[in-house]
Amino acid sequence: MALPWNLQVKGGQYFSEFGRLNPTHPHTWDFVDLPLVNGRFLGEDGLRNPGARVSWLVPTPFYSELLLGVQNSQGETAHSFRSDHDGDLFFGRPALDMQVKNMGDLLYVPRYTFSFNPGAEHTVLAGISGAFGPNASGPDQATQIYGADLFYKWKARRQSKGFPFVTWQTEGMYRRYEAGAFPGDINNPALPAEVLRDWGIYSQVSYGFRPGWVASFRGDYVTGEQGALRPDPERDTRWRLSPALTYFPTEFSKIRLQYNYDNREDGGQDHSVWLQFEFLLGAHAAHKF
Repeated sequence: MALPWNLQVKGGQYFSEFGRLNPTHPHTWDFVDLPLVNGRFLGEDGLRNPGARVSWLVPTPFYSELLLGVQNSQGETAHSFRSDHDGDLFFGRPALDMQVKNMGDLLYVPRYTFSFNPGAEHTVLAGISGAFGPNASGPDQATQIYGADLFYKWKARRQSKGFPFVTWQTEGMYRRYEAGAFPGDINNPALPAEVLRDWGIYSQVSYGFRPGWVASFRGDYVTGEQGALRPDPERDTRWRLSPALTYFPTEFSKIRLQYNYDNREDGGQDHSVWLQFEFLLGAHAAHKF
C-alpha cells in the first residue's frame, strides 16, 4: 500500500528484510543452498513471520531507502528468537513456552539500503540491517543480530540477453544471544546464564560468460566465542568452499551443478555434490534488483 511522502506499507507473512539474501526466494539464489551464516543465524527456512513493514524512499539524489519491520517473534521461522526448535535443545537449553503479551515481545527488523552507479556499466548496492527480539531460553532473554551487505554488478555495454556480466555479493553478521540458566536434567548438563557471541561472513562471485551460462564461487566462514556448552555444533567454527555452474535453457528454468567442501571444527571434512533442476510455472512478480 503506497502512502504520501514516499512511504509504503505491507503486511502478512513475509521474509524479513534483513540483508541481501534473506528477503529473496530460493529460485533467485546463485547456489543450491544458503550460506553458513544465514542458516546458523536466521534459520534454514529464512527469517520470516507474520507482521507489517513500513518503508520510506529517502529523497536523495541516489536510491536510498529506510525500512522497519515488526513481526511475531515466535515460530519455527524465528530461529534465533522464540522458536521451539521442534522440541530440541538450542545451545543446550530447552525452549520456554511463552506468548506475545506486549510490544516488547515482538521482533523488530530495521534496514537501510542505498545504491549508486559509478559508471554506465557498474552498479553498487549496500545496506545495514538489524534484528532485535526476545528468545526462548528464558523469560527475560533477548537476541540482537547485526548485518552489513554489499552487492556489485558489472554488465557490458555490448551485451546479448544480459550477458556477459559479473556480480560480487558479500554479507557479514554478528549475533549476541542472551542465554538463560538451565538447571540440567538426567541427560543434559546444567548451564549458567551467559551471553553468546557469534559472527560469520560469506562472499560470492558469479560470471555470466555467455548467454545462459553462469559460473559461480562462494566462500563461507562462521565462528563464535566459546560458551559453557562444549562442543556445540550450532556454534563451532566452520568454513566451506562452493563452486557452481548453472545453465539456463530458458528464462524460466535452470540446471545447476554444485560442489561443497565443508570443514567443521569438531565434525571433520565433508564433500558433497548437488544437481539441481528447476522450472517455474504461472505468473510471477518481478524481483528487486
